[in-house]
Amino acid sequence: MDPLSQGGEATTARREPLDATQSARAARRWWDSDSAAYVAEHADFLDQALVWGPEGLTELETRLLGTDLHSLRVLEVGCGAAAGSAWLGSQGAFAVGLDVSGAMLAAAAARGVVVPLVHASGDRLPFESASFDAVVSAHGALAFMGDLPATLREIRRVLRDGGRLVFSVTHPVRWAFPDDPGIDGLTATMSYFDRRAYVERDALGTPVYVEHHRTMGDTVAALVDAGFAIEALIEPEWPSDNDQTWGAWSPLRGELLPGTAIWSTRALNSSTG
Repeated sequence: MDPLSQGGEATTARREPLDATQSARAARRWWDSDSAAYVAEHADFLDQALVWGPEGLTELETRLLGTDLHSLRVLEVGCGAAAGSAWLGSQGAFAVGLDVSGAMLAAAAARGVVVPLVHASGDRLPFESASFDAVVSAHGALAFMGDLPATLREIRRVLRDGGRLVFSVTHPVRWAFPDDPGIDGLTATMSYFDRRAYVERDALGTPVYVEHHRTMGDTVAALVDAGFAIEALIEPEWPSDNDQTWGAWSPLRGELLPGTAIWSTRALNSSTG
């Protein structure tokens, strides 16, 4: 289901329930094996700035984190090769990149990324409470976490009161359609309300790739429960000058269907909830 990935050794794919532990193991496996191919194919696109999705919308355009990033403490969860973290650092932020894949972090270091890089899972952040002014995740860890409410509560823990959480995921409506950039990807064939994960397994039956679907309502409920106020929901239109096909994203589908949902939220004061 994940159009942002390119590699892997899966032999079967289906929708099924899967817990958080299995999801985390699969994410580590997948991105460790796919890191070199992913960086080689997408580095030029990602290096433009902090890019929120295949449509090409960047933080330089949206300014969801504010116009002045100088001295902000920003954690990127699911940073991959840390192009976003590197851009944040270039804007004067104190950025930290975190990813479950050691191979992705090694690729970041090999590309000369100089921000601190941390090898950890997004639902177990190795930081003190209220350590950051903002947390970002651009098509990063959140879609791969088996327990979104728990992950959001952990992110809220490391954010100061009033801090921002801005993240992007595959637009939930896409889960009703086949994962195809062509005309076959324009006809809904699955239920939007089917919350089972998309799971790819290898020949031994081991999950090697897992992505989780949440409806818009599921995400709203999880954010509110974790102590966030939703300030904006951006559904980028496909720009006319973007002719790139990236996995299941394409100009054909982008003209008719939203491909990315960008959530901009703020942490409520912990004393008031």
